[in-house]
Amino acid sequence: MPHLLGCDMMPARTWWRSSRLALAALIGITSSAALAQTKPTDAKAVRALVDAAAARYIKENPQAAAIAIGVVYGSVRIQSRAGTLEPGKARPPRPHTLYPLASITKTFTGTLLAQAVIEKRLSLSDDIRKYLDGEYPNLAFGARAILVSDLLDHRSGLPFLLPDRPELAPDFKGDPRPYTVRVNAAMQGYGRDQFFSDLHAVKLTAMPGSRYQYSNAGAQLAGYILEKLYGQPFEQLLRAKVLTPLRMNATTISLTPADHERLAPGWDDKGQRAILPVGDEAAGGLKSTTDDMLSYIRWQIDETDPAVRLSHELVWTAKGPVFGDQGVFGIGLNWQVAELSGRRVIFQDGMIEGYSALVVIEPESKLGIILTANQLDQKSAAAGRELMKALLSALDPRSVPLPE
Repeated sequence: MPHLLGCDMMPARTWWRSSRLALAALIGITSSAALAQTKPTDAKAVRALVDAAAARYIKENPQAAAIAIGVVYGSVRIQSRAGTLEPGKARPPRPHTLYPLASITKTFTGTLLAQAVIEKRLSLSDDIRKYLDGEYPNLAFGARAILVSDLLDHRSGLPFLLPDRPELAPDFKGDPRPYTVRVNAAMQGYGRDQFFSDLHAVKLTAMPGSRYQYSNAGAQLAGYILEKLYGQPFEQLLRAKVLTPLRMNATTISLTPADHERLAPGWDDKGQRAILPVGDEAAGGLKSTTDDMLSYIRWQIDETDPAVRLSHELVWTAKGPVFGDQGVFGIGLNWQVAELSGRRVIFQDGMIEGYSALVVIEPESKLGIILTANQLDQKSAAAGRELMKALLSALDPRSVPLPE
C-alpha cells in the first residue's frame, strides 16, 4: 500500500523513503525512554525528551535551518526549538514565529465541511454540482458524479491545480524557473471566475472515487462551496468557526506587515530563499505558530466535537492491510488514518518550497505532535519524518507507527 502524501507543491515521496539516519541518531536519546511509557503527566520528562530530539536533529542535519516541535500529551503541553531561521546568523525560532502549514490547511477545510454536515447544510454523499452555479456535465464520468467527499480524499479526478497547465506540475522539466515562481506567475489575476471557467473545461478520465489523484483544485473547490453555503469568504468563515473558538489568534491566510516580520524565511534544497505561493487558500494557504497548532491538536485529540469526529471517519479505505498482515489505512476529510489493534494514528503533512510541516495525532494515547521546519531538502524531509516516528515511540511505545 503506497504512502499518501499531503504535499502541495513538491514531489517528496522518495525523500521519506531514502533515509533512516535520523532514527538511528535518535536511538541514543530514546532507547532508555522507550523501555517504558513516558507518563503523560510528567512534563519534565517530556520536555527533556523533546529538547534532546530537537537538538540532535540539528546536530545530525547541519544542512537544516531550524525546527520547531510542539507536543500535547495528556495534560502536558511542550514546545521546543533548535537551529537558526537564517543560516549564518544567530536568529533562533521564537514562540511567535509563523510557519506555512501547506496541505495541513486541508484538514481545516475538511473540518469546516464536517461542521456543514452536522448543521445539515450538505451531505458528504451529495453530487457537488448541487452547490455550483450553472451546468457541469463534465463533472461526472458515466453515471458517477464527483461527490463532496471526493474533494477531500483526492479521488475527485480533478487536476493537481487549476489553472491546469503543464508547467504547474511539480515534476515539469521544461521550465527553468523555480516551481513557486511558475505558480505565482500563473496565479496573477487568477480568481474565482477564472477557476470556475477552467472547471467547465475539466475532462475526467476515470470514474470519481475509483483512483487516487492528488488535487489541490479539489480542496480549493471545497472552499468555494463552503463560501456559497455560508455567504462568507473562506478565511472569515474559518476564523469564525475554528480559529476564534480555539483562540488561534496568530493563525492566518492573509499576511499583514507584522505577520511578514514573524514569518520564518524558507530555504530550498539549493540554499536559496523560497517564495511563498499565492492562491489556493482552502488547499494550502494557512500559516500558524506552534502554540496555535497545539490548541488545534488538543481539539482534534479530544474528539468531543462531532465535526472533529466526523472528519476522522474514513471515507475511503485501502485494500489490504497496512502493517504487514494487519491494520487498516484510509482517508477521512483529508486526514490520513491508520488503525492497528484498536488504536489510531491520524496524520497529515504539508510541503512547499522552503517549508515542511507534519502533524500526528494518536487519540487513544492522548498524544499529538507538530513539527515545522523552514528548510526543504531531501535529507531534512526524511529526518523530520524519522524524528516524528522516534518521538511517538519514545513517548508511548503503544503508539501506532506512521505508515510508509
